[in-house]
Amino acid sequence: PILIDFVGGEKAKRYRVEAWLYRPSTEGPHPVLVIVHGGPESQSRPGFDAWVQFLVRELGIAVVLPNVRGSSGYGRTFLQMDDGVKRVDAVNDLHGLLDWISHQPSLDRKRVAIMGGSYGGFMTLAALASFPKEFIAGISVVGISDLTTFLRNTSNYRRDLRRAEYGDERDPKIQAAFDAVSPLRRAKLISVPLFVIQGANDPRVPESEATQIVSAVRANGKDVWSMTAQDEGHGFRKKANVDRMRLAVTAFLRQHLLAPAP
Repeated sequence: PILIDFVGGEKAKRYRVEAWLYRPSTEGPHPVLVIVHGGPESQSRPGFDAWVQFLVRELGIAVVLPNVRGSSGYGRTFLQMDDGVKRVDAVNDLHGLLDWISHQPSLDRKRVAIMGGSYGGFMTLAALASFPKEFIAGISVVGISDLTTFLRNTSNYRRDLRRAEYGDERDPKIQAAFDAVSPLRRAKLISVPLFVIQGANDPRVPESEATQIVSAVRANGKDVWSMTAQDEGHGFRKKANVDRMRLAVTAFLRQHLLAPAP
């Protein structure tokens, strides 16, 4: 992995952000898959990951793992830079990453997909709605499609904990911020192929978060793949299910990312 840094956010709120790049050894330019970590209080770290190595070595995809604002490991100030009404700033960091990719000769800016699990799934959906012409495809795994419905339907033991991070939807200012960044409310803007993966028994991000975004995007006549495991919760754990999911994701990437750029 190569540690890279880029400038994220809008012009009035520029900030330097780090990411890890896994690049194929073959000659580029390579298609790119951005994988956003969950949490959001988490951090992508260098290390061996069989899935990432498969993408890089077998499929020839360059994989970028960004630590956008709100990630841990960079101090308390950075950790809190996406709290509440500042959620959109973390989403805008992904646009800064796209700008960095466009200046790399070894990376194919016309073929960039995005993927994430849990909160990373929210970031994936929010990026597709915020920058509808910038990505070629997206994959959301147990992702949040609307912060308001998520807080309403998540398990009771987690609701107040998550309000401390995302904000309290009962506050009109927070609710307005939720609406502005909601993938579900902006589903008409999601125009590229989408793959939504969910566990039916998820106590954290309920299945309804997946079904509502799938229905909304399909209602606009867009291409949506959907996979639900009836015997899984927050992420796939059983090997047979993990294998099926990765086969399906591979097929999706072959069709929508590895095809020649339009």
